[in-house]
Amino acid sequence: MFPSCVRIDVSACGVNFVDGLFVQGKYQIKPPTPFVPGMEVVGRVTEVAPDVTDVTVGQRVFANVGLGGYSDEVVVPAKRIIVLPDTLSDGQAATFMQSYLTAWFALVERAHVEAGKWLLVSGAGSGVGLAAVDVGRALGLRVIAVASTDDKRALATDRGAEAAIDSRLTADEIKEAAKQISGGGVDYVYDPVGGEFGEVSLRALNDDGQYLVIGFVAGIPKLPANQVLLRNRRVTGVDWGGWAGKNPAANDAMLQDVLRFVADGRLRPVEPVTYPLVDAARALQDLEDRKVAGKIALVP
Repeated sequence: MFPSCVRIDVSACGVNFVDGLFVQGKYQIKPPTPFVPGMEVVGRVTEVAPDVTDVTVGQRVFANVGLGGYSDEVVVPAKRIIVLPDTLSDGQAATFMQSYLTAWFALVERAHVEAGKWLLVSGAGSGVGLAAVDVGRALGLRVIAVASTDDKRALATDRGAEAAIDSRLTADEIKEAAKQISGGGVDYVYDPVGGEFGEVSLRALNDDGQYLVIGFVAGIPKLPANQVLLRNRRVTGVDWGGWAGKNPAANDAMLQDVLRFVADGRLRPVEPVTYPLVDAARALQDLEDRKVAGKIALVP
């Protein structure tokens, strides 16, 4: 056993969209090949290094391993270990961190949202979109979800969205629906989709509204600068991973805030769809093809 490390028997590993980008060589960080993808794992501690005193064999823990999570066993530094509340199942615990900390970082740290205002969430049937719906509701926002299927819209509504819009509508129809529901325009847009939806949602913002750039599943959006200037709108980048790496203490404090909300029931991560570990490639493909509502976890 390496010094200051623990061994974990993995019971579930989260599958994230970024894992597919890593595998395809499309992410900004390109690890040398071969490598094993997977960042978020949950399991039982089976061994600890002699110098580790605050983790014990048998504890159920979460670990952000960076890479290597698609495995039945991992060895990680003990400082990366988080002891889990009983309110989270293995599947929930293995799939909540990236999505929920991104949403919390976006809405609390970057947007400084105010309760009672309107939040429009694109891709609301995905893991990151559902987390934004859940966090937004917990913070007192009025949430409108945009998603492509009845199942995904129902899941978003169950997590607290007041209304849901079919993303298969035309751009103008989505914009007008958002304006009608919110009574003239939304105050915040949480957009992990990008593409054509970027400009659509920007135009749905009120004066001084804030567009949160989360990701580009549908391509990098082309945002017209005149729509930002003429309505005093704001465009804000959200890179939780980069910020967390530079601010580990602040990120740890943010994680504890999220876990408190989970423990007292104010946040309710979804139970993921599970795939056997041997079907990791199929899980990644289904995620990229948007076949799954919510999150995916691999089970060894």
